[in-house]
Amino acid sequence: MMRSGALPAVVTLPNARLGVEGTGVVDALGSGVTGLEIGDPVILTAVPDASVRGSYAEYTTVPASRVVARPAGLAVAEAAAIWVAFSTAYGALVEKASMRPGDHVLITAASGGVGRAAMQIANQIGAVPIAVTRHTAKRDDLLAAGAAAVIATDRDDVADAVRHHTGATGADIVLDVVMGPGQQDLVKAARPGGTLIAAGFLDPRPTPFPAGTPLTIFSYRSFEHTLDAVVVKRMAAFLNAGVRLGALRPAIDRMFTLEGVVEAHRHLEKGLHGGKKIVVTV
Repeated sequence: MMRSGALPAVVTLPNARLGVEGTGVVDALGSGVTGLEIGDPVILTAVPDASVRGSYAEYTTVPASRVVARPAGLAVAEAAAIWVAFSTAYGALVEKASMRPGDHVLITAASGGVGRAAMQIANQIGAVPIAVTRHTAKRDDLLAAGAAAVIATDRDDVADAVRHHTGATGADIVLDVVMGPGQQDLVKAARPGGTLIAAGFLDPRPTPFPAGTPLTIFSYRSFEHTLDAVVVKRMAAFLNAGVRLGALRPAIDRMFTLEGVVEAHRHLEKGLHGGKKIVVTV
């Protein structure tokens, strides 16, 4: 989105950088930095000025508060792909919506990185993830990825299907990373008093104001929490526990070298990745 100019944030040209997540090894430390050593493997937790310090590079310089230790047990490619999707899903569902065991959680764009992370996080907590996808053909893949049930909009009425899977009560939490006109179907699928979290904008069309079911509605952007050191500490602890237990794992599609980054972008835009992460190495 940054490259194409579709990102809402202004990117200063020329000579802008790309990349908001990644993993690497500490090469040098500024004076006064504590808690880190040269050679430590770390992951980036937030690059709010990505056009200046983006991760498409052999080296980047960030404040010490913008990295955490790489979770033990992750391969390098997995570590590069885990933070943004999982911190977004965790921040939206746990920090914002206070997801609890037993909650029915309706997850849009479930095949994508955030959707897959949200299903794993819901399962780790004991909630019930219900995946929404546009294509019936993705049903088996989403069930294998952790969905308790799959609703395909090319076949199912969302509200009717959710009532079927929730004993007619509706979804307790709706995670909408798509937006657009389709959000009205999600509102109908929520239970009265439930929570809707708008955490993305994959559909560029206008989103009508939610009307009908009384809901608590949050607009969520990941920097709301990834720039908060206290919340990042909780996120890192949750992530480490999930990796250690084998409950949290990013799905990797393909790896490219930095010299092949143009092809990586083409691969992404053609949808060939199937919602799995594409990793670029330097």
